[in-house]
Amino acid sequence: MQKILVIGGSRYFGKHLVSLLRDAGDEVTVLNRGSAAPPPGIGRLVADRDDEGRLLAALGGRTFDTVVDQVCYTPLQAAVARRVFAGRTARYVMTSTMEVHDPAPPTPEARAYAEGKRGAEAVLGGAGAGEGGSPFAFTAVRTAHVLGGGPQEFTGRLAHYVGRIAAGTPVDVHEAPYATSFVHHHEIARFLQWTAGQPFTGAVDAASHGALDVLGLCALVAERVGRPARLRIVEPGAPASPFSFDRDYAIDNSRAEGLGYRFGRVADWLPGAVDEAAAALAL
Repeated sequence: MQKILVIGGSRYFGKHLVSLLRDAGDEVTVLNRGSAAPPPGIGRLVADRDDEGRLLAALGGRTFDTVVDQVCYTPLQAAVARRVFAGRTARYVMTSTMEVHDPAPPTPEARAYAEGKRGAEAVLGGAGAGEGGSPFAFTAVRTAHVLGGGPQEFTGRLAHYVGRIAAGTPVDVHEAPYATSFVHHHEIARFLQWTAGQPFTGAVDAASHGALDVLGLCALVAERVGRPARLRIVEPGAPASPFSFDRDYAIDNSRAEGLGYRFGRVADWLPGAVDEAAAALAL
């Protein structure tokens, strides 16, 4: 049994993660700003992670075997966490993103998000003048695009396709789109649970097998909703629908597999995820 703190963990795959850890026999505590109570059997601390003083007060003398940070977005947040959890935990797992490799689409918002995550990884991993090495074993889990769960999937990206194709509204795509990577919301929760108990450090990409381009995604959605997909080609450099990319945008899960984790296949879970999105839209 481990003592595990999950920072965030109040929505989407974070909720599933804390339940998996609890059900595996770990002693789990969630730290958030009080936005939502954790599932039964899980401890709770209320603090704003950006307020170092209140964070320290909320933690008191508690220590943990592992911290899983679901909501670290900036180097400043990472620096607070590094100071606060030095000496409190042996292992720190940060939920990062595939966008750190190459933000897409290259909007100012996407670039800022990617730079924030990249900088947070660097701080927690020990980079920076005068910082020395990391005070704990650090792993950054770079997640693929997370889908599934119907209304739980708060980004609305899969619903974008389901709603437009069902309504006969064109989907904006690149003329020759490239494939990208996906992972089911339950699978990324399982991977984070597994990672929490492993000794490896450094960055690791997390994605289901079977990269898919936007044309394949549209074809599957069209099959599930029973209407043909109408596609509208955008000019080079123009905005397109989510998951339509004008360059290769898949990640490689081989390190995770080499460490012993076995991912599922997009083709096995994506039809069900489309059906969940359609049900949430009452189609």
